[in-house]
Amino acid sequence: MGSMTTEPPKPWIETPLIFSAPVSRAAGCNIFLKLENLQPSGSFKSRGIGNMMLQALSNTSPCSSSHSNQDDVHFYCSSGGNAGLACATTAATLRRKATIVVPTSTSEFMVSKLRDFSGVEVIQRGANWFEADRYLRTTFLANQDPTSRGIYVPPFDHPDIWSGAATLVDEMAQQCDPSIPIDGIVCNVGGGGLLNGVLEGVEKHGKLLGRGQSPTILAIETVGADSLNASVKAGELVTLPGITSIATSLGATRVAEKTWEWVQHYNQSQSQSGGLVSGTVTDAEAVMGCVRLLDDARLLVEVACGATIATAYNGDLRKYLGKGLTDDEWASRNVVLIVCGGSNINLSMLGKYKEVYGV
Repeated sequence: MGSMTTEPPKPWIETPLIFSAPVSRAAGCNIFLKLENLQPSGSFKSRGIGNMMLQALSNTSPCSSSHSNQDDVHFYCSSGGNAGLACATTAATLRRKATIVVPTSTSEFMVSKLRDFSGVEVIQRGANWFEADRYLRTTFLANQDPTSRGIYVPPFDHPDIWSGAATLVDEMAQQCDPSIPIDGIVCNVGGGGLLNGVLEGVEKHGKLLGRGQSPTILAIETVGADSLNASVKAGELVTLPGITSIATSLGATRVAEKTWEWVQHYNQSQSQSGGLVSGTVTDAEAVMGCVRLLDDARLLVEVACGATIATAYNGDLRKYLGKGLTDDEWASRNVVLIVCGGSNINLSMLGKYKEVYGV
């Protein structure tokens, strides 16, 4: 066989979209789960981070049929955990080295997962993601040799990351039965990478998914990590003084500027439909969401994802998406919950959360 140029492997997979009878009964409407917890890294981050790293790698060698001049590419990522895990997973898939800087608030459980990867250096610095990111930029990137091939991988704020996240909506457009319109999509918000991707995808496929109009987007945060909700209430982009929620994966004190632009754009363009709604749940409710999903769907997800799930159990879903509807009208609505996953969880941790919050 002659030699052929091979494309690097894609670091994410197509995930199922399934109907959940137990969650539907709890919510009072038809609930579909988009299972991003099945991604190689355990979360949706495999899409965005994976796409960004693929694009960056291809840009280092636009004319070469071999990858010899890519061998010294080194990825540098700052993360609260899941983006770093997606970077480490992708780097392993692409057979490249990576340095991940996480804040001191990142659990030892998550740090140990990162350190399991050969060729991945893990450093803990700063009280939150912004401080970890500043350390990465000033220590590694600012002093980088101009001839080196160090590539910065942000956890959420990059167009290629948003485009990668948007592929989950591309899949939904193929997976949804045309006779079952999607009335709402629920996702959580940390820095905004997932929400940006969802909005990008919905703008492309919205009318195909919905009842002749785009679905309403419900963006959920936990109290104490609610930078988008604070911005919506203030009418301008707000930076939180700190993160007090246990959902550290949502621990960005300020959402990306593009996220704030998207929120305003989507609400203006969808003025005749639900547009985008920002909501919050408490840490206790997010823990409850994790517990109920494990009981009802046999899926273990971290608290950040539990925030999304909680809305199906605590009445928020109907409060935000079913206002003014009769019981029969609400029962006919179809809502997708993005099960974003997350790896910062195990049964022991969930048991402790249950004890602390009385779930």
